Amino acid sequence: MQEPTKKHHTDNDMITLRLKVHRENAAKVEAFARNIEADEERTYTIADVFPDLIDKGKTIALRAYRTREDLTQRELAVKVGIPQRHISEMETGKRVIGKEMAKRFGKVLGVDYRALL
Repeated sequence: MQEPTKKHHTDNDMITLRLKVHRENAAKVEAFARNIEADEERTYTIADVFPDLIDKGKTIALRAYRTREDLTQRELAVKVGIPQRHISEMETGKRVIGKEMAKRFGKVLGVDYRALL
């Protein structure tokens, strides 16, 4: 990934992204970004980039959508009317996200509920 510079980019097709990722995933994200720019094919799935997370899609999706909306677990829990610990258990895979709960999350998070099933 490019190092931040004081000069503005002159190439209108390029943008600078700043990402916040877990330290253990930083190298994978950097490799993913390099591959996108080097390859003609620009379609990648999350499984291509993070194969170790394949079975964690639903729990990652809930956390990602919650984070995108800048909500804490407690804030989300209040909005959907469940205890905060249930959000934690769903994000760690200890509790299943049922269809009705996914619909409630979808409404609050602004996503299609099927993304959480």
